[in-house]
Amino acid sequence: MTNPLITPVFAIPFDKIAANDVEPAITELLRLARERIASICAISDPATFENTMLALEDATRALGFAQRAINHIEAVATTPEFRAAYNSVQGPISEFQTEMVLNSALWNRLKAVPNDPGFAQLEAIERRLVTETIADFRRNGADLDAVGRERLKQINVQLTETCNKFSQNVLDATNAFELLLPDQSRLAGMPESALQAAHADAEGRNQSGYRISLQAPSYIAVMTYADDRTLREEIYRAFQTRGASAPTDNRDLVAQILQLRRDQAELLGFRSFADLVADDRMVKVGDRAVQFIDDLAIKLRPHAAREQQELAEFARTRLGIGDLNAWDLAYVAEKMRKASYDFDDEILRPYFPMTRVMQGMFVVANRLFGVTVERTTDLAIWEPTVEAYAVRDRDGTHLGSFYADYVPRDSKRGGAWMEGLVYGTTNTGGEWSPHLGFMGGNFSKPLGDKPALLTHDEVLTLFHEFGHLLHHLLGRVALQSMAGTNVALDFVELPSQIMENWCWEPEALALFARHVDTNEAIPFELVEKLRRARNFRAASDGMRQLGFATVDLRLHTIYDPQRDGDVVEYARKIVEQFSPLPLPEYHAMIAAFTHLFGDAEGYAAGYYSYKWSEALDADAFTKFQKSKAGIFDPEVGREFREKILARGNSEEPLVLFKQFMGREPDAGALLRREGLE
Repeated sequence: MTNPLITPVFAIPFDKIAANDVEPAITELLRLARERIASICAISDPATFENTMLALEDATRALGFAQRAINHIEAVATTPEFRAAYNSVQGPISEFQTEMVLNSALWNRLKAVPNDPGFAQLEAIERRLVTETIADFRRNGADLDAVGRERLKQINVQLTETCNKFSQNVLDATNAFELLLPDQSRLAGMPESALQAAHADAEGRNQSGYRISLQAPSYIAVMTYADDRTLREEIYRAFQTRGASAPTDNRDLVAQILQLRRDQAELLGFRSFADLVADDRMVKVGDRAVQFIDDLAIKLRPHAAREQQELAEFARTRLGIGDLNAWDLAYVAEKMRKASYDFDDEILRPYFPMTRVMQGMFVVANRLFGVTVERTTDLAIWEPTVEAYAVRDRDGTHLGSFYADYVPRDSKRGGAWMEGLVYGTTNTGGEWSPHLGFMGGNFSKPLGDKPALLTHDEVLTLFHEFGHLLHHLLGRVALQSMAGTNVALDFVELPSQIMENWCWEPEALALFARHVDTNEAIPFELVEKLRRARNFRAASDGMRQLGFATVDLRLHTIYDPQRDGDVVEYARKIVEQFSPLPLPEYHAMIAAFTHLFGDAEGYAAGYYSYKWSEALDADAFTKFQKSKAGIFDPEVGREFREKILARGNSEEPLVLFKQFMGREPDAGALLRREGLE
């Protein structure tokens, strides 16, 4: 067949994949996968690792390739036609995946693999794949009776379709809003970079004036700098009510998703959905995640209360704002930070041109992990602004390639994320084929002939996603199910979050923080101001994250619609307990919380993972800090690469962490880094 989705290839032909390729390809690949699984089940010989486990890995490889390709296009370059094609195959894919897990003949063969006399002689990772797969099948209903299996199929298909609709509603709601202002009169206080971006956005749509949208760069700029309180409230209301009204109303979808997850967990024998998803994570049970979040909140709450008292006093005495509202928070905090530390994040922008930051990030990776990154034209792109890069090892070996896509578009989902598109593996001669990945987001746009100028927060995000990407590209696990970022959710953020640390270090900033016009290195005094301001309102920022984690866990453990009422109001009241200011009654953040509801599982009952992994990263970075060779010690970098990045899910996460650090995690590292202990 000539369909570009049928055959897995390294250089995915994104320029040739069309909407009308999707359904025929998935239909054919589902047929082939079912045929291959049937062949496994028909084998009369006893089950072995090769004829059952490896055969199962191979049976769905082509289907997985096509799924990742179409998921990617839907995320970065969707159209009405492609969305329709994408939606049409989500149900059949979900049905197949459930059907595979509930296949009695396949399940019986899998359970029999450990009984094979040769099982003990397998490599440790091969035995781990078998035991993890058996546990995953059991966790997903393999032991259910016929009635239970049929019900689970229905739940899984409904979850997939409902979560998909939720995610698309958020994108549509974000794109539906715009505020077009004829002049700058309401934009007083906004930095010149934001004004230029708003004007360019309007011009790019054949409009005049200044366009304000709900894309992150525009929204954050207004909330942080606009002096006009009514403007801030208008944009805040629009952002916090995305997905809460027709035609993109997600409120009923949230209730449906939660009920489906409760039904799923109950059917599978778990007390809650949180217990179900925690079963294969570091926390093991939902209660441990709850305890972790609650304990951290107890430690942060008094610090956050003090910070808010100071902010309220500053607002009253310095700004004349006596009654703070939620849409004042970022604005007043930025004013206070500037006054307290003589520091304005906008001053940093000229020192963070995207092109130079990317190159500096690659130098950091080279010094730490011995890899080089260079532009390549060997890959097909979907937009002219997308760039492709090749990553090579010290000896020139092609480890993998990746795409970088950071320009906001209406056809692209919000936020920042990384994807593993192709998983490299070994051939019969032991040689590795390369990995292919993606890192993307929605950052400040280039203006005219100048590159995009980033905020420091955007630099942190860039390094964060590159950390995920390195986890994928530097992987040396030949079994795809155990490779790269296919690890426990509460461990996957360690490789990404640890990379952010170098964005604060003078030695690292010296590699890329140079003025876009003069090439002047960022002044030492400015770096010191940045570092002194690092922990400004750290407790309040931490409480915000804990609020999201808490509402997530409560929704997936104890929420009862009959007892607790409307889910949006319930969520707002919980988040408000962690907010420094009261939230307006219209606050409906949960209706656009794609981390929790944009995928059948995603980060649902797992948002705690960010803080969990942040504690691990704060501890792990101390090994670099304490090295006599400094934060670029190549030996420590080699250890991190070999013991964390290369290992994927080849061992329990805690074991990998202890192999790197030589000890148990230090629970106090995060609070010490933030100056809160």
